Amino acid sequence: MNSIVTAAANKAAKLVLHGIKMLQRAGVEVVIISGRSSRALELRAQNLGITELHMGVDDKRALLIALAAQRGIQPAQTGYMGDDVVDLPILRACGFSAAVADAHGEVLARVDYVASTGGGRGAVREVCDLIIRAQGKWDAAMAEYLA
Repeated sequence: MNSIVTAAANKAAKLVLHGIKMLQRAGVEVVIISGRSSRALELRAQNLGITELHMGVDDKRALLIALAAQRGIQPAQTGYMGDDVVDLPILRACGFSAAVADAHGEVLARVDYVASTGGGRGAVREVCDLIIRAQGKWDAAMAEYLA
């Protein structure tokens, strides 16, 4: 399964950073799709090692479909993590949808997975770990730490 996951401070930032790195090493491409544009988001993507960043996106669903087509995959082979009602179209288009615990109620009611924590408190890392486990790659991901 190929996944496109969005990455929504300091302890949580370290958790996210390493979770994203582990996800990438497990072969999952990570892309940020955001409705907002900011220098801070650019720096965050750079810090996370995410080379594909789409900011100021009005129609995230259309972009997801285009990105999947460019990669020769179906939207059902992607994932997205969101937190507000503007994310519902993309969350419904992908194969795996997730939200932070403090997401809007309409989002919480419609995603495949709700993280146990809110935004900025390790939710992205939780989902990274979940994806690695679901792909059966957890033991391999942990091997370098347990050697």
